[in-house]
Amino acid sequence: MPAVPFGNNNETDALATRLHRWATSTEGRVIVGVTGTPGAGKTTLVKSLLSNLYRLDPDSGRWATQVPMDGFHLADVALDELGLRDRKGAPETFDVDGYINLLSRIRTDDKHVIYAPAFERTIEQPIAASIAITPMTRLVLTEGNYLLHTGAWARVSPLLNEVWYCEVAPNVRRERLVSRHVQFGKSEAAARSWVDEVDEPNAQVITNTRDQADLIIVSGSHPSVWAPQTTSSTTTHRWKQ
Repeated sequence: MPAVPFGNNNETDALATRLHRWATSTEGRVIVGVTGTPGAGKTTLVKSLLSNLYRLDPDSGRWATQVPMDGFHLADVALDELGLRDRKGAPETFDVDGYINLLSRIRTDDKHVIYAPAFERTIEQPIAASIAITPMTRLVLTEGNYLLHTGAWARVSPLLNEVWYCEVAPNVRRERLVSRHVQFGKSEAAARSWVDEVDEPNAQVITNTRDQADLIIVSGSHPSVWAPQTTSSTTTHRWKQ
């Protein structure tokens, strides 16, 4: 699959231009998935793309939006009932059916406002009905770990026009995750233990899906800096009408 360089705003602008062209020339909504391991920079990439898209076309603020898979985290009360609190972030700790149902509605219903949940990291909980997908919405960027996973998750990919995979050096990813866990309340020792026991096994599951992606985006050492990678002009698009 092709790889895209990400070194400065020129590359971000190029991807935003692609998104603008797809969204304004394709019948129906365009839904692009952004996947990768925890700490790979998925959310940073999506926010950067939306920002650059807005600079390219201020009207995109009305027709482009972000829908995180993390909005379908099971709440802690549900995880406690299932005995999965210490596995939070693993494939089985999400409402995959709810996520698929939402994507299906986004794909097929352009007559009504559709509300999607967000994820509030400060409390580590999903927040219902936080994001509105309106009849004007042409482009949806949805990011999450398991967009190319197997089992029940295999129903996600057919609902997406493309899936882009964020990749980062393992040591960089680990340190990002430790810093994130510390920022949101864990001690450094607890954060490193969580990365080793929970995040790393999940990361291996996700890494195994890499070759199914339509595009590989290689992240540098900082969330907002992207390292060059050989690029190709022959991307295969999986548009699904």
